[in-house]
Amino acid sequence: MCDQHADYTVADVQLSYEGGTVRIEDQRTDSPASDAPDPLADLPHTETDPRTDTARAPAYRYAAVRDALGDTELTVEDRVLDLPELDLTTTYELREYQADALQAWRDAGERGVLELPTGSGKTVIGVAAMTALDTPALVVVPTIDLLEQWQRELETEFDVEIGRMGGGEQRVGDVTVATYDSAYLRADDIGDRFGLVVFDEVHHLGGEGYRDIARLLAAPARLGLTATFERPDGAHEVVADLLGPLVSRIDPDDLAGEHLAPYDIKRIEVALTPEEREVYERHQGTFTDYLKQSNIQLRSGSDYQELVKRSGNDPRAREALLAKQRAREVMMNADRKVERLADLLDRHREDRVIVFTAHTDLVYRLSERFLLPAITHETAASERREILERFREGTYSRVVTANVLDEGVDVPGANVAILLSGSGSEREFTQRLGRILRPTGDGGRALLYELVTEETAEERVARRRR
Repeated sequence: MCDQHADYTVADVQLSYEGGTVRIEDQRTDSPASDAPDPLADLPHTETDPRTDTARAPAYRYAAVRDALGDTELTVEDRVLDLPELDLTTTYELREYQADALQAWRDAGERGVLELPTGSGKTVIGVAAMTALDTPALVVVPTIDLLEQWQRELETEFDVEIGRMGGGEQRVGDVTVATYDSAYLRADDIGDRFGLVVFDEVHHLGGEGYRDIARLLAAPARLGLTATFERPDGAHEVVADLLGPLVSRIDPDDLAGEHLAPYDIKRIEVALTPEEREVYERHQGTFTDYLKQSNIQLRSGSDYQELVKRSGNDPRAREALLAKQRAREVMMNADRKVERLADLLDRHREDRVIVFTAHTDLVYRLSERFLLPAITHETAASERREILERFREGTYSRVVTANVLDEGVDVPGANVAILLSGSGSEREFTQRLGRILRPTGDGGRALLYELVTEETAEERVARRRR
């Protein structure tokens, strides 16, 4: 029988946390009978460490090891986590869909991922999970903006000091918010400090380095939050192994009209000018001719990556990729898109509008032509906060941006989005749609315009992202 955190003179097995692993020490004074199976020999996820002559398991397998020992007759001294109860309370009242998502996670053994639309209150569910478990918790986020948002939220809700790791601070508390970068650097140091870990924008955890955060933490309770779980590279399967599977998915359509604004998506096709068409066809032809001559078929992102690798030592492959990039720039930045944008901005001069593009240089062109506040990766954090605050209070009614506002930034509610150009990523499209779905209180419908250059590869890109 496996007892947690009990006092023993000498238990059969001792568990402890050590450098991102669970150390499993056999303390039995009598060896098992030779004809009897040794339960320690069949523990899952363990390997023998010849340096210490003990078994070890990755820290994230702690719960599985503990449960497996619970099915044996061995007594266990568990020193992996020695955590206080926090007596956390919250003023939040969960909406029905939020309560259902949280319950699905609890029914899955307090492991797994929740996929909910932007603006549906994922933070509220995270706070509710912390309250329900009453154990020290770590929240991991991708950006400083989200770090500060979570910190403010938790300081408002909980009567405990909130730790912070990121933005120049490295302060660990019983409830701590950390950036992915800081958590990656400190995971093996703090791996035994928390019983619950919440990964916001959890699709980032699929990144090669960030996976180690989840691997090095012993926290048995694991919650992932995102608006778009699946990754084109398939790395969401790694996340599922580290945290648990997708246990609840809520589509924006399920909430539109009641909890989120009702919305429409309008696709507008524009033609290239004759000059743009000539440039586009010439560069696109260079690219497709190379694929045909080399017998290359691009069926997936990995196929494209192989082409990129080939361009390192094949001048023709490099020329083809450069031509593809030039053709893409022509179709995404078509002059007639800008003309249609002028019409849309005039039509929606009483609305709150966000214009999205794929290229930073186009952001600045549009900013100068239409006198729009611009936000790019080059915009200083203080300037970005000032622009968004003025957008929130109504001083600005429109903003133009390239990718920066897709996620990880608290964007004030807008009711019109104009997607001038973008990738084929479903995640990007969903995030941008989410920027206009926060209810405005007037019952109006949100509207997303998608401008697509006809008779180009962008038509296929638009179909894929939708």
